[in-house]
Amino acid sequence: MDEEQLKIMRHSCAHILAAAVTELYPGVKLGVGPVVDQGFYYDVLTPTPVTEEDLVKIEEKMHEIIAKATTFDREEIGLDQAIDFFRERHQDFKVELLKDLKEKGTTKISVEELADVGDRPDTASLYRTGEFVDLCRGPHVQHAGQIGVFKLTKLAGAYWRGRDGNPQMQRIYGVAFETEQQLEEYLVMLEEAKRRDHRKLGKEMGLYTFSELVGAGLPLWTPKGTLLRNILDDFVWQMRREYGYQKVTIPHITKKDLYETSGHWEKFKDDLFRITTREGHEFVMKPMNCPHHTQIFDCEKRSYRDLPQRYAETTMVYRDEQTGELSGLTRVRSITQDDAHVFCRETQVKEEAYKIWDIIERFYAAFGFELEVRLSTHDPANMKPYLGTVEQWDGYVAELKSWLEEKGLPYRMGLGEAAFYGPKLDFMAHDSLGREWQVATIQVDRNMPERFGLHCVNEHSEDERIVMIHAAIMGSIERFLAVLIEHTAGAFPAWLAPVQVRIATVSQDFVPFAEQLGTELVAAGLRAELDDSDEKVGKKIRAAAMAKVPWTIVIGSKEAEGGDFKINVFGQDEDLVVARDQLIATLLEATQRPS
Repeated sequence: MDEEQLKIMRHSCAHILAAAVTELYPGVKLGVGPVVDQGFYYDVLTPTPVTEEDLVKIEEKMHEIIAKATTFDREEIGLDQAIDFFRERHQDFKVELLKDLKEKGTTKISVEELADVGDRPDTASLYRTGEFVDLCRGPHVQHAGQIGVFKLTKLAGAYWRGRDGNPQMQRIYGVAFETEQQLEEYLVMLEEAKRRDHRKLGKEMGLYTFSELVGAGLPLWTPKGTLLRNILDDFVWQMRREYGYQKVTIPHITKKDLYETSGHWEKFKDDLFRITTREGHEFVMKPMNCPHHTQIFDCEKRSYRDLPQRYAETTMVYRDEQTGELSGLTRVRSITQDDAHVFCRETQVKEEAYKIWDIIERFYAAFGFELEVRLSTHDPANMKPYLGTVEQWDGYVAELKSWLEEKGLPYRMGLGEAAFYGPKLDFMAHDSLGREWQVATIQVDRNMPERFGLHCVNEHSEDERIVMIHAAIMGSIERFLAVLIEHTAGAFPAWLAPVQVRIATVSQDFVPFAEQLGTELVAAGLRAELDDSDEKVGKKIRAAAMAKVPWTIVIGSKEAEGGDFKINVFGQDEDLVVARDQLIATLLEATQRPS
């Protein structure tokens, strides 16, 4: 079964879930039920809340429906008729979607379009499965008996249409596969993912916290978490510095005029935090940095000899994400970007992109990530979201394809996944559990230089339009750290660990020696801390292991008297024995950052 067939099967399974809930909970109001990675969900509002224990009952009802092998029958009806149909059944959410479709031409549901609009915007498509009828674009399997194996996995809260203030629904998640073996393998992976959940490990390791007084989606970083962020940022900066990047600094707010010129206002005005000054001027919190950087480039006349100009800045941006969409570090309202923009001539674009490519490969190799490339393009059938013409975009895409072919790399296409101003190369990382994450990007942008009138003076004393390349290596430090924590289960490589060495004393008698050793390690450039509590040494070692500290040195009489050090190495059964005069050199070698 290929990926498209799997999606159809999972979509059909979501309908069976809704049908089962409708039978078990008379009066239920149904939201939407799209396909997601490995499965599906459906948002429901039931007269009595669904509990985790109820999932078994719902699964049993789904199996009953599937056993009947009921067909999925499509029907197209007029929008007014569809509105009346769902109103009679008290399906208020469906009625709302249909009204939006009638008045605005879209349901504006981000996960999928729920009704056909295309050539016949006055109709809606319904699917009947026995007595159950749903508003849906489809397609579906021919009959319920073609649905493979599935399992309902969890419940979550979700505001209707993701908007705080709308009714809060319950989101029932499930997974579905072609075979029982695939399902079992995935469930094992899910259990391991729970153990590695960055929300759990980040708290246990003391890296960050959230505060209700500060607000959802606004993480607060502890000293250890801040150290981790700074080490990662410096790693990227050192590689950028090799290629001639310079650091710049911009404010966190701007007049809306900047984004009206860049094109972001039209596309993203609903996602911006807005500020009205006491004089009535409208400002916004920056959701991205590129428009600001254009103004640094444009602050003086540029000769072709001045190019490329390479600007780098690690800074926070802010987006008004809906409360129901926030999740740990993967979806936040304050986003730290390790951002960079290159302003160059057309003849320099490939060379500059390849330099960024080199940094991306070196960075992710340091963590053992395998990368794949997705060429994210426009959708020729729907150019409304993009700036420029189809012909321009086709040329831009052909350019990126030529780079991939020159490098001899396999890639896949991402139709409709481009930024609104240009196609991009998305780098997809596969973590230790086999999950895929979009991480770094290289985006070639000719629209923003056009909109801002950015140029250099060429060899013929003529104004020459320049090109802008957007590149974030981590993308978002928050999201990257969520991925990295789960990839490593919190056991960071020694060069990155916030605490590299913990010194654990056997008793208080050895604290003075341990303090002196700690001073020596810190002076040598190691991140060391002392556990001089009254706990037994076994408990201290376990505490260090819980914190994922790479090296734990136990200090007793033998060590204090000049003997070899016995070191507990995280993840190893056998202790390591190191001579006193070799300790610092051994630790420094083990904690050396990749070049």
